[in-house]
Amino acid sequence: MPADKERIAKVSLLSFKSAGITGGVLAAALLLTACGGQSTTPSTSGSAGLSGAVVIDGSSTVAPLSEAAADLYRDVEPDVNVTVATSGTGGGFAAFCAGETDISDASRAISADEIALCAENGIDYTQVVMANDGLSVAVSLENDWATCLTTEQLATAWSPESEGVVTNWNQVDASFPDQSLALFGAGTDSGTFDYFTEAINGEEGAIRADFSPSEDDNIIVQGVAGEPGGMGFFGLSYVEENSDQIRAVPVDSGAGCISPTTETVQDGSYAPLGRELFIYVNNANYAEKAQLRSFIDFYVENEDDIAAASLFIGLTPEQKVTAEEQLASLVA
Repeated sequence: MPADKERIAKVSLLSFKSAGITGGVLAAALLLTACGGQSTTPSTSGSAGLSGAVVIDGSSTVAPLSEAAADLYRDVEPDVNVTVATSGTGGGFAAFCAGETDISDASRAISADEIALCAENGIDYTQVVMANDGLSVAVSLENDWATCLTTEQLATAWSPESEGVVTNWNQVDASFPDQSLALFGAGTDSGTFDYFTEAINGEEGAIRADFSPSEDDNIIVQGVAGEPGGMGFFGLSYVEENSDQIRAVPVDSGAGCISPTTETVQDGSYAPLGRELFIYVNNANYAEKAQLRSFIDFYVENEDDIAAASLFIGLTPEQKVTAEEQLASLVA
């Protein structure tokens, strides 16, 4: 099944379960959804009868998580319209701090300049960790030599000093073949760009200019997959969705070669590329808009199913308790 339909099928399965639909009805409905058809099974309407809009923008990495939450929530409150846009983490914060959105998806923490912008516009917010991710270094399936890359080798490939100089895999490591190096990565508005450059090159935004950037992770995936010497970086979910085209390379930061998995990300051993993923919530809107409060509470309560449906790594028990306490404080 294609990756996008597989994701839809996973989300739909959880949606039908949340609506209390089981047995043969669930199987038939799921088959129709996975094949692109529409189920005639009615969704369960919410007891509160809520309506209105919830507006989300920001990270393309976090977007699949919020989209999965919106899909599941739609079966609980079908009259609430949850929209998810992807202008990048930086673009999302610009809209959020201007008061244009209720939630900002972010693959990095808010910056000092963005904090100042929100303060200038009177936007109070709460940062909530919603999932965990292994920022993955991926290569083409034709690449059978990069079985592990050290953080030093990654810096050799991606640092500003390598621009126009390191153009072949055998310059990254002498044992690698004579194969042109083709680099693809997140654009400058992406939190993934900020995180990767700081973690690998030691400074946020420090990177060679001769790589192919995009704010759309799917475009990066296609770039890597289409080049025998391709290498790119993006969230783990995109590797898992496209495992028939690309593979993640284990990373060695000094403790051996570690692959991004649920266990290595949650225990911190996938360093320095394991990270938390955030939503930023407009505090005033959360207190005043019943539909927003209902959606976010649903998001946190069902984070494990939502993370599984969108191929992310769920919260630890401690992270979930913290998220619940943060939201409770907003209406105390």
